[in-house]
Amino acid sequence: MTEYDYDLIVIGSGPGGQKAAIAAAKLGKRVAVVDRQDMVGGVCVNTGTIPSKTLREAVLYLTGMNQRDLYGASYRVKQEITIADLMARTRHVVGREVQVVRAQLLRNHVDLLPGTGRFVDPHTVAVAGAHRGDRALLSGAHVVIATGTRPARPGHVDFDAERVLDSDEILRLEEIPSSLVVVGAGVIGIEYASMFAALGSRVTVVEQRERMLEFCDPEIVESLKFHLRDLAVTFRFGEKVANVAVSDDATVTTLVSGKRIPADAVMYSAGRQGMTDELDLPAAGLVADNRGRLTVDEHYRTEVPHIYAVGDVIGFPALAATSMDQGRLAAYHAFGEPAHELGALQPIGIYTIPEISYCGATEAELTSSAVPYEVGTARYRELARGQIAGDSYGMLKLLVSTTDRKLLGVHVFGTGATDLVHIGQAVMGCGGTVDYLVDAVFNYPTLSEAYKVAALDATNKIRALERFTTG
Repeated sequence: MTEYDYDLIVIGSGPGGQKAAIAAAKLGKRVAVVDRQDMVGGVCVNTGTIPSKTLREAVLYLTGMNQRDLYGASYRVKQEITIADLMARTRHVVGREVQVVRAQLLRNHVDLLPGTGRFVDPHTVAVAGAHRGDRALLSGAHVVIATGTRPARPGHVDFDAERVLDSDEILRLEEIPSSLVVVGAGVIGIEYASMFAALGSRVTVVEQRERMLEFCDPEIVESLKFHLRDLAVTFRFGEKVANVAVSDDATVTTLVSGKRIPADAVMYSAGRQGMTDELDLPAAGLVADNRGRLTVDEHYRTEVPHIYAVGDVIGFPALAATSMDQGRLAAYHAFGEPAHELGALQPIGIYTIPEISYCGATEAELTSSAVPYEVGTARYRELARGQIAGDSYGMLKLLVSTTDRKLLGVHVFGTGATDLVHIGQAVMGCGGTVDYLVDAVFNYPTLSEAYKVAALDATNKIRALERFTTG
């Protein structure tokens, strides 16, 4: 036994905290996780990723969106969709996920302590509401901060949880708004805009920048905008909100340009704020930035060597998938366990309707870096599975080096995009070439065949270039 109660104390039980705790427990360490009783699983499970993606699935199913190519534009599984219909599925999935997190921690002999953690000194955490008597003060040789983020709230906006909402409160609406203004065209804003548009709400997206999702392939983003406009979404780019007036049953959003937009509700998607204000960071010798985020080194270590931070609280990329690996690696580094660092090749998934996902370089990046490449494209409508699924708009795009034929990027739009992208990720991660995809046999009929179609398209173009230069 050491002088500390635990080898590792983890503050926060989201994806990063959970994986840090389990990784340390697998190494035979004594581990405690501190989190509020109602937040087991963190923001990811309770208010973020899991409920929003479950809501999306409920919307897709109940509206019959994916079947309208086959059964007509008026097709719906349920004519009158209510919030109760949508939330029933969400509550079920969230409840099951919380059980899974609890079971995994229990199975690995991790102590899950209910309450809010606060530093007393660099090695001691006080747990408010822990109901542990004299054990409300916990000491740990190492600490991992994995408290996550909450929606940022601009100070000039009067949020009322009924008409003017943040991205957490939108999940607690009592009825589906017939019209909605979404302020901010980032990932979260566009995901919710597409969901409510699919439900039949008239959605207006206000974005002060001239473009949305600037990190994505422009052709893919244009395809998404086309489909959202088809669902009656209006975009106001290069616009700022001056004021939101609220009455008992409506809102009017006034833009700096003078435009006025009436709507049932307004949702602000103004980025995220690190949840570090209750940690009493100065007691641990730490300071957060103005967005509540912590700075870490390549091993996720803060300025205090035995305190680590992982997940959204350290900023970009702020994804559940990367947070999990950050937590695992932080635990390994804390206890001197050899570990491979996270690879630079990481997929991005955007759960709009339809989905977007990509991995690797974009055309703009390759062009600015003067990397010669060719494009291979496959359209879902060319695939038997695309016809069966009723997806006539999906597409997959491969970016292929014309010098060594390696895969440089894969961009997918449409059904199953966030799953399909991993095939391209695996090929790129192994240094594979487009020829592997040409020669591989894919199950038929599948959407995965898009890789073969796109690979053939790219190699045919490269072959034509080679014939021209040698001829």
